[in-house]
Amino acid sequence: MTLRTLLVLGDGLPRQLERLSPRVEVVHAGPPGAASLADELPGADVLLVWDFTSDAVRDAWPAGDAPVPAWVHTASAGVDRLIFPGLVDSPSVLTNARGVFEQPIAEYVAGWVLAMAKDFPGTWRLQQRHDWRHRETMRVAGSRAVVVGSGPIGRACGVTLAALGVGVELVGRTGRDGDPDFGRVHAADALSGLLPGADWVVCAAPLTDSTRGMFDAAAFGRMKSSARFVNVGRGPLVVTADLVEALTAGRIAGAALDVFESEPLAADDPLWDVPGLLVSPHMSADTFGWRDALAEQFLDNFERWSAGRPLLNVVDKRLGYVPVG
Repeated sequence: MTLRTLLVLGDGLPRQLERLSPRVEVVHAGPPGAASLADELPGADVLLVWDFTSDAVRDAWPAGDAPVPAWVHTASAGVDRLIFPGLVDSPSVLTNARGVFEQPIAEYVAGWVLAMAKDFPGTWRLQQRHDWRHRETMRVAGSRAVVVGSGPIGRACGVTLAALGVGVELVGRTGRDGDPDFGRVHAADALSGLLPGADWVVCAAPLTDSTRGMFDAAAFGRMKSSARFVNVGRGPLVVTADLVEALTAGRIAGAALDVFESEPLAADDPLWDVPGLLVSPHMSADTFGWRDALAEQFLDNFERWSAGRPLLNVVDKRLGYVPVG
C-alpha cells in the first residue's frame, strides 16, 4: 500500500488521527503555520485545516504548476478563508464540516430569540441590583422570522424556530417551490420585500462576493422598529457601522452577534457597549465534544477517499458552499 501523507494545520493534532497509523504519515504544521506549511504543502496528499481561523493556507499555497494536495478539508462550515484564486483554480477537492454544527447553532439562535423576547438580559441586570420590577414580554409563538441562508444551518434554524410557533420565511440564493419543510424558499432578491414583516431576521448565509455587506443601512431601514437581528453566519455579511447606527437610533429593537468582521473583539471595542446588542465570542456551534465530532467526520471521509469512493460535503469552489441536494 502506498504511504499517504496527511498535513494538518493547527495547534495540536486530534487524537483520533492515531488510528491512521501506520498507513498514513501525519505531518503537523502548527501555528503560526504559514512558513512550515509552505514547505510541506507540495508533498501532501491531503490537507486538514484543523485551525479554520487561520489564513496560512492562502499565504502558503504553491504557485504555478507546483504540486498541490488532492484534497483539502476544513473543520468548519464556512470556507471563505479557502476561497482564493490559487485553490479555486487548482484540481484540489475542497470539503467542509457540514453536518456537525447545524443543530447546535439552531439551538443557540432559538436561545437568543427567547432571551430577547422575554428580556432575560434585563431580568439579570435587575437581579444584580435586587430590583423587583414586573414587566410584560413578547410572545414568541405567532411571531415571524426571515432566515437568510437555505443551507443546512439556515434550515436547522428555521425548523427549530418553527417548533416554537414562529412563522418562518427561508431565503436562499435561488427560489424554489415544494420545499418539504418551508413550502417555498425565496430567492435572494425577495429579501427586501420580506424584511418589513419580520420580527426576527436571522443571518446564516455563506460569505461570498454577492453576500458580503448584504445587511447594510438599507436592509436595516426596511425592518420594523420592533425587529431583532441575529447573525451566526460571518461577520462581513453585516456592515457593522450601519447596524450600530440602527440600534443607537432605535431603528430596530435589538441584535445578537456571534460573528464579527474582526475577531476577537478587543476589550475596548465599542461594540461591547452598543445598546440592545448581545455579543458572544463565535461560540454558537461549539458544544461539548464538538472537536471529537469534527475528527470523526474527517476520518470517515478519509476512509472514503482512501477507498476511491466519492467524498461527502464537496464544496463548489465557484459558489463557495456545498450545493443543496
